[in-house]
Amino acid sequence: MIFGALLSLVGALFHGIIGHIKYIANVNSSDLPDLSKSLSLVSWHVFTIFLIISSMTLIYVFLNPNLYVALYPIIATNLFGAFLFIILGLSKHIILLKMPGAYLMGGTAIFALLGI
Repeated sequence: MIFGALLSLVGALFHGIIGHIKYIANVNSSDLPDLSKSLSLVSWHVFTIFLIISSMTLIYVFLNPNLYVALYPIIATNLFGAFLFIILGLSKHIILLKMPGAYLMGGTAIFALLGI
């Protein structure tokens, strides 16, 4: 569980800081409408928040093992997120397979499952 928590936390820090700088610079310099730019920023940081919540939940359950049922939504969301990256990556969005999202979310889910 701790490995999953660390994976999510490092992912959140990388995504929320370095990713923000690179991604948002590209979005802001694009021709997208302002609403699309704003929604993109929100969705970017919702994923960062999700990674932080995943990490916090894994640590909390590690410290309070009797609350292991709290891991099931974290596991499911991470698995479905990893599958989404893979499915979209195998279709018209191959660039997604080169990004760490599927591996980060898949790894978090696997470590959480192993912790149960």
